[in-house]
Amino acid sequence: MEEAGRAVADAVQDSFPVGRVLLLAGGGANGGDALVAARHLAALGREVRVLAAPARHPLTRANRKRLGAVGVRVTALNAAAVVRESSGAAVLVDGLLGTGFTPPLRPELAELVAAVNASGLPVVAIDVPTGLDATRADLVGVTVQAAQTVTLSGLKTALLFGPAAHQAGEVRLAALRLPVGWAQAEALATRPTRTDVARLLPVRSADAHKGTAGRVWVVGGHPGTAGAAALAGMGALRVGAGLVTVYSAADMPLVMPELMMQRHEDVAAALAEAAAHSLPDAVCLGMGLGPHAPALARLILGWGIPCVLDADALQPELAGLGHAGCVWTPHPGEAARMLNCTVAEITRDPLAAARALQERYGGAVILKGGPSVVAQSGGLWVSRGGHPGMGSAGMGDTLAGIVAALLGQGLSAPDAALCGVTLHARAGERAGARHGYGLSASDVSGELGAAWLDVVASVKEGA
Repeated sequence: MEEAGRAVADAVQDSFPVGRVLLLAGGGANGGDALVAARHLAALGREVRVLAAPARHPLTRANRKRLGAVGVRVTALNAAAVVRESSGAAVLVDGLLGTGFTPPLRPELAELVAAVNASGLPVVAIDVPTGLDATRADLVGVTVQAAQTVTLSGLKTALLFGPAAHQAGEVRLAALRLPVGWAQAEALATRPTRTDVARLLPVRSADAHKGTAGRVWVVGGHPGTAGAAALAGMGALRVGAGLVTVYSAADMPLVMPELMMQRHEDVAAALAEAAAHSLPDAVCLGMGLGPHAPALARLILGWGIPCVLDADALQPELAGLGHAGCVWTPHPGEAARMLNCTVAEITRDPLAAARALQERYGGAVILKGGPSVVAQSGGLWVSRGGHPGMGSAGMGDTLAGIVAALLGQGLSAPDAALCGVTLHARAGERAGARHGYGLSASDVSGELGAAWLDVVASVKEGA
């Protein structure tokens, strides 16, 4: 509690260095953090006002007494007091409820939250804004709208995924001085840095050629959706695949002359004939593929080679057929179909959903979103980065091609999934900076080479 309170005080001092600070302390440990923060802010010479509920936690009671010893008066917490004390304050610290809360709020707490939001003050929330369930990404009832959240030891589900994350404002992670391993032991997932990802990327030798850089087959496209497979092929080429062949029942647009197009009425027969001569290093399938996707997925999964299953290939009947070299790439709607549940259940807890998909289907899973979750048998990774403009058609097709190319260059399924979402996200950021609001999947593909350089450069920068 002492460590947490000091971290909150430091955050307030950094972001709101002048003016009176109004701190609201609940009766539990979250309120104790607020009381410690008040003591440290007072020691820094800040004018503080504290409104506190009766203390239930023994450390909260002790820290309330310590405030009195340094001359800080604590008054009773209620909505009328929040309205009164907000006048003339520069910032409000929300220490009402923390990670142990389960919605909904009691009426008196909902009244307090409404008063906080109506105050017009910037709010610094401790650990999570009051009203949020730290374990869920959805909203249940009224919550504090924070300008900044100082979260303790590790990020919570509610601070990573929308719509809950939208209530948190800027998230500041306070790395408390805890015994080594405590936080890791409690973690549901990890968030690899760009440096972590850079160390996984393949390094091409000076004598490399197209035959050693990975041969990728893209199986997709159907009359009316031919562009999906073409976008996957573009993504594969942009991250280094040596040879990319697109098998489709549709006439394919010539988006890149380097893509080798194979149009066949019977795609399954064409694949079987080609495979009889030589299997590729990796396959991605499903993008705009249509009703033949499940049968083709069974065929390709039976080859046991690295593969990416996307879009129409993400079907419940394929449960249990995944192997160590395959990657499934559903968005929440496809994940709901695969798990026979609602989209709301997927988005409420993306970490649990990704884990369930991996356990049911095998291999590795990318549950796409902002951020995406990579699930593998050893645990969960949450991706970093991205751009809101990436919410447009074709982005997932591009990602499927990226991951397939990385598989074709020798990465394991989990590593290819993690590197793929990282490169895709960084390319989206670069495309957003270049093009602004409206992004296309082609815009993102065009930035993949520079995104690769950015990720590799992070090793030198220590990012």
